[in-house]
Amino acid sequence: MLVKTKAIVISSLKYQEKSLIVKCFTLSDGLKSYFVRDAFSSRKSNQKIAYFQPLTILEIEANHKNKGTLENFKEIKSTTPFHSIQSDIVKSTIVMFLSEILHHSIHEEEKNESLFDFLETALHWLDHHTEIANFHLIFLLETSKYLGFYPDVSDIDMPFFEMTEGIFSPFNAISSLSEHETNLFKKLIDLRFDNDQKSFHVIERQILLKILIDYYSFHLDGFKKPKSLDVLKEVFS
Repeated sequence: MLVKTKAIVISSLKYQEKSLIVKCFTLSDGLKSYFVRDAFSSRKSNQKIAYFQPLTILEIEANHKNKGTLENFKEIKSTTPFHSIQSDIVKSTIVMFLSEILHHSIHEEEKNESLFDFLETALHWLDHHTEIANFHLIFLLETSKYLGFYPDVSDIDMPFFEMTEGIFSPFNAISSLSEHETNLFKKLIDLRFDNDQKSFHVIERQILLKILIDYYSFHLDGFKKPKSLDVLKEVFS
């Protein structure tokens, strides 16, 4: 079936010498994997390698056979090219890290328009702003909403956050955050991208990042710690 849709590049893997296997999160069909033959050949001007950088937003026309095999692009173009993400080392590091997170978090081949809209909006926000110190933290927490394990805030006044159940509790269980960690987490829950991006110190951001990685690990089967995590920490140190 020929499909025209927006797609966000989640990952790309070099195959043999000139080809790529590209995983995309599409607006129309959720997660899809595509085979790009001769991606590194200049003859394929409509399938430039630059299109397949992490979290690039594309408009694609593709043949979807929906048989669990690799699909094929027919046409690719950039929707609105990023102005700063590829050239800014901090932003490009954030994007590399978040693409790894999404690679290990999104598994279903099913439509999820609300998640797609959130990712698209968040990436454009990142591209157009300079105060971005907490962007990755807010992004991870908000993404959990669309993946089905956003914290239950109905008892947010309680002193401990219990990680496995995703609830605030009066009891300090084995899988609970400390009171200090819980207070940091509550502060993060109140933040949005347009809030003060200087709300946390470096050490507090590192604590929150570890909390969020652990939280994802609790709630997603097969979730792996991103290889780019150490690079991200270095950028924000």
